[in-house]
Amino acid sequence: MDWVFTRTLKLGRTISHNYTWICVTDKCSIAEEFAPHFAKVCTSNSKEGAARLTAKYAQMRSDYCGNLIDDSSYFDAELVENVFSKMKRGKAAGLDGISAEHVIFCHPLLPAVLAKLFNSMVCSGHVPASFGMSYTVPVPKNNASLYSKSLTVDDFRGISISPVMSKIFEHCILDRYCKYFVTSDNQFGFKRESSCAYAVYTLRSVVDYYVNYGGTVNVCSLDLSKAFDKMNHHGLFIKLMERHLPNKILSILERWFAISVTCVKWCNKFSAFFNLSCGVRQGGVLSPYLFACFIDSVVDKVKSSGVGCYVNMT
Repeated sequence: MDWVFTRTLKLGRTISHNYTWICVTDKCSIAEEFAPHFAKVCTSNSKEGAARLTAKYAQMRSDYCGNLIDDSSYFDAELVENVFSKMKRGKAAGLDGISAEHVIFCHPLLPAVLAKLFNSMVCSGHVPASFGMSYTVPVPKNNASLYSKSLTVDDFRGISISPVMSKIFEHCILDRYCKYFVTSDNQFGFKRESSCAYAVYTLRSVVDYYVNYGGTVNVCSLDLSKAFDKMNHHGLFIKLMERHLPNKILSILERWFAISVTCVKWCNKFSAFFNLSCGVRQGGVLSPYLFACFIDSVVDKVKSSGVGCYVNMT
């Protein structure tokens, strides 16, 4: 069943609360309606802040070298084959039509070919343009009812589908350079075998400990709205340079973010492509690790301030 959603248009140029509701049912029109909405989400909140980070990045990047890449960091056929074995089946294919099943049941020579290709990409600091191309599928939010009201673009969130080959490359990078993406133990989100449930349990345990001994606990929380989509790319590169990420891997990520574009898919129709000027790629293998590195300094600043609860002085 095709969903029907609505959009609002303000009448005239005067300040008014008069709106007209136009019902949109054409699949192409719906896809084009979502494109500017998702494009706006992936833009910077502050031009001044973005300019400041760009200037700092340019200053650091001019003479940056990073750690050297040794022989153990190069990719081989065994690594690529292990990535194949861990891939989940039944996932959507990318824009190129290649799915996980294609590589899982491929010719035995493909892992060796891809290993050579990936090593060449690292040496040249280049990724194909297709690696940066994805498509976004609008999915209704949890609070959106498909039966009680007309739907707008604000009632949907986007799930991006990236090429399978790019995911394989990301898995290889994560395996060989995982030490550069380690984050604080006090950060629970965007980590393997960790979730918000662990953070909630830790918080409740600490609060109960202090309350049981007659203490008072004041809790401060920050709501980072759409933080995943608003992450500044130059800010991320600064964090990675501070971790001494090898220069060639940094060049790969710079190129990758620079060519990242997406379009919106609605049923079998696609919108025009638009650039992702901010944020990490939804659905990317490295995306949660990069975002965790980006915000890890917040945890470090809180720890260095000395403010917080301590159990047995730890």
